[in-house]
Amino acid sequence: MTATNVQRASLAVGVVFVVVGILGFIPGITSNYDQLLIAGHESGALLLGVFQVSILHNLVHLLFGVAGIALARRASTARNYLIWGGAIYLVLWLYGLFIDHDAPVNFVPLNVADNWLHLVLGIGMILLGVVLGRRSNATSGTV
Repeated sequence: MTATNVQRASLAVGVVFVVVGILGFIPGITSNYDQLLIAGHESGALLLGVFQVSILHNLVHLLFGVAGIALARRASTARNYLIWGGAIYLVLWLYGLFIDHDAPVNFVPLNVADNWLHLVLGIGMILLGVVLGRRSNATSGTV
């Protein structure tokens, strides 16, 4: 059986998240690696020297990636992964905008670069899910 474009997109996004999760644990690719904490905004580790990460943050990327890979098996689940995953990233973008980055309640290491990336990821994933999911339904004869 041939994969649809929405399945390919889900697989690609999933693989990218797995790679990002792994890279977050590699010293040199993650600068200030000695400042990598389990969780929280105090983590000083920066993936690619730009994006603030923690061990929990990296593990979430890995799990989110594995989910994208697993859900790519069917067009409907791939579409849902992209749309709902994108919605999660938009909520995370809003969280990053409104939460005080230095507040004790901030359990997610975020910086301005993370916020912009979350906005782009959220919009991009939702667009992929909607546009490619629609094409997938049109070619399969379902609505």
